[in-house]
Amino acid sequence: MKIKLLALGEKMPAWVQEGVNEYQKRLTGSSIQLQVIELPIAKRTKTGSIDGWLAQEAKTVLSKLNEQDHLVILDVQSKLVSTEELAQKMENWQQNTPNVAILIGGPDGIDDSIKHLAKEKISLSKMTFPHPIVRIIFAEQIYRAWTILQGHPYHK
Repeated sequence: MKIKLLALGEKMPAWVQEGVNEYQKRLTGSSIQLQVIELPIAKRTKTGSIDGWLAQEAKTVLSKLNEQDHLVILDVQSKLVSTEELAQKMENWQQNTPNVAILIGGPDGIDDSIKHLAKEKISLSKMTFPHPIVRIIFAEQIYRAWTILQGHPYHK
């Protein structure tokens, strides 16, 4: 199964890429291929608007999706999922939708047009995390969910 982690925001500090790389490396040779795709955010100007920026970012996101992608958005206002529930979702995705795209929004969130396209909306926490850290957290959770499905003791 291929998982594309679409992340709005570029030029992350080296430690972010190092953290994500660690979990991508751990998944090497598994049935999960995790790819992180950084997308540029709209340039914020004094005369711009949040709606305009979100619409611009939506176009960028759409350019990275294809018809086979099962779009999942990370949204703080959506259903909280446990690691075990994420593992169940991954098992379902593996059986039914081999191409999954998971979207981490930008500083102003995700445009409604993208929210309407999403097949699933999940929340990691009711807390707000910096977007760079979410990349690492979610990569780790993908790895952890995979270990659950494999019966590996990492989750304990």
